[in-house]
Formats: sequence, C-alpha cells, structure tokens
Amino acid sequence: MGTGGVQQGDTPRKRRAAALSIASNLTLILLKLVAGAVTGSVAIVTEAIHSGIDLIASVVAYFSVRKAGEPADETHRYGHEKIENLAAAIEGMLILVGSGIIVFASVRRLIVGGSVDHLGFGIVVVGVSAAANLAVSALIARTARATDSPALTGDAAHLRTDAYTSLAVLAGLALVQITGAQWLDPVVALLVAGAIVTAGVRLLTGSSRVLVDEALPEPERAAIHDEVVAFGDRGVVGYHKLRTRRAGARRYVDLHLQFEAGTSLEQAHEIAHAIQDAIAARLQGADVLIHLEPADRVRPGTEWTRTEGGGAAGPAGLPQVDRGRAGDREDDARVADVAAGEQQDDADQAGPDRDQPCDA
Repeated sequence: MGTGGVQQGDTPRKRRAAALSIASNLTLILLKLVAGAVTGSVAIVTEAIHSGIDLIASVVAYFSVRKAGEPADETHRYGHEKIENLAAAIEGMLILVGSGIIVFASVRRLIVGGSVDHLGFGIVVVGVSAAANLAVSALIARTARATDSPALTGDAAHLRTDAYTSLAVLAGLALVQITGAQWLDPVVALLVAGAIVTAGVRLLTGSSRVLVDEALPEPERAAIHDEVVAFGDRGVVGYHKLRTRRAGARRYVDLHLQFEAGTSLEQAHEIAHAIQDAIAARLQGADVLIHLEPADRVRPGTEWTRTEGGGAAGPAGLPQVDRGRAGDREDDARVADVAAGEQQDDADQAGPDRDQPCDA
C-alpha cells in the first residue's frame, strides 16, 4: 500500500525565482563585458564569463523546475522531480568549465602581459555586480529552502559564488590602482577560479548522490524509526527492509511492517495509513509505501519490547536492509513488482479519498 504524499514545492514561485536569476545575469553580463573592454582587466572579463555560466545555469534551472512540477505520466510513473537533481549536476559541471576558462585567460595574461586602465569605472561595475548577486542569491536561496528545490539551490550557489568572486576582483582592482602592480589582476582571477572549482565540486557531488539513489540522511531515517515505533501499542511488532531515497524535493520510503497475530486486514490497513501520514508529516510529504506482514516474519534480534506506557522500544540502532536468505531476495523482487503496480494505481486513482481497499 502506498500514498503519493503531497505535491512538493510551489512551481510558479520557483519559476519566478529562476526567471529573476536569468534577468539579473543578463544585465550583469552586459555591464561586465563593457567594463572589461574599457579597462582591459582580465579579472573583469573572467567575471563576465562566470556570469555567462550563471546565465546558462539559470536557464537550466528555469526549465527544470517547470518540468519537475509536472505530474506523473505513463512513461514517468514516479514523476519528474529528479530532473532538478540532474539540472544541479549540469550546473556543477558548468561551474567547472567556467573555472577552466578563467584559468586559461589568467595564465595567458601572466605570460603575455597587459595593462589595466580606467579602473574607477571597473570598480563601480564590479561593486554593483557583487551587491546585485548577493541580493538575488539570498532571495533565490530563501525560495529554494521553502520549496526544497535542488535546482534553485544550485542556482543560488552560482550567484553567491559570483558575488564573492566579484568582491575578490574588487579588492584586486583596488590594489592595482593603489600599487600599480599589473600582475595582481590575473592573480586575483586565478584565486577566483579556485573558489569557483570548490563550489562546482560541492554541487556536483551533492546532486550525484541523489541521482544514484543514496539513502536519506541518518536523522531522517531515525525519524522514520521513531514514527513506526510509536505505533507499538496498536499492534505493530516490528519492521524491516527499510529503503529510502530522494528525487528532487520528494522523499521516497518503503518498508515491511509486521503486525501481531489477530490483527485484521482492515485494522492493519488503517494503522499503516496512519504511519504513512506520520512519516509524511515528519519528512515534508514523503511518498511512503508499506508492505504488510504477520508477526512471524519478525527477524530474530529485532523484536520490540513493551514499555511501561504501553508503547514499544526497538533494538538499539537503526534497522538494516535485510540481505539474508535467497527466499528473502525473491520476496524483495516480488514486493518491488507489487509496489510498482500500487504506485500506478495510486496515480490513476488520485483524489481526496484515500480510504480504499489495500492489496496486502
């Protein structure tokens, strides 16, 4: 039995945030290109390149949040949320490409040489760019946290990194104007590239973990454990084969739940729905799939003990995925088939009334 959870995020709100990022980057690119041409500063030109990469990332984020907000269809039964993680990975790769271009231009300037002129105009443009990126990145980051959007999180990281590198370029231009040391301009650009590489690797690593279905972090798995154990006084005697993953803003949880002897199918169905609701409330509307089992399926060593208050206490630590007998592995395959069918039924019959018969 499964529940589709709730629709994650406010898609129109996410689209507006991504559109603001596109408009901001377009404006800043034009300003930086003009300032780079006037001053001859390789650091400002690299800033324009960085903003160009940010623009591509913002466009990717815009279309990814639109697609991720679409409901499940016949060819994507689990929905489209994971496209946001793919977009974040693309943004991470774009950051690394941009840093490579900056390193090339900076090393070339150090070898060939060059001069920087009209620094006052360049300093003003870079200062305005830093302030604008800090403001826009803060707004997008707030929207990303509110909607739990990986794509917007990546976009905000782009802009925040751009703001910090603009501040570094600003300091470099000021030093060039004060000291007259022209070599400081490409050196500052190289330092900027290093900061960009760090941000890109962090973003690419985080999104890749989701794309390969890494389990939810331990605090979230502990929350699942706590919610299940809380139903020990209602006939739940154990659970195992807990599997978790994430796609975009949505968490997916499935587990096998054991009930004490004498529990009717109707009672088990009702309790399982209550557990689903409890887990979804703790994990921001997670999609929870529960397979019902009798008490004799409890594995030795995982039994729960009754507490004085009538509840239950599980064994120490979080339960592990069962990797035991071949028969269990065959059960896993059958349960996966049943789960996929039930997910499809839930999507086809989605509506406000969830009290439907359960295929146990």
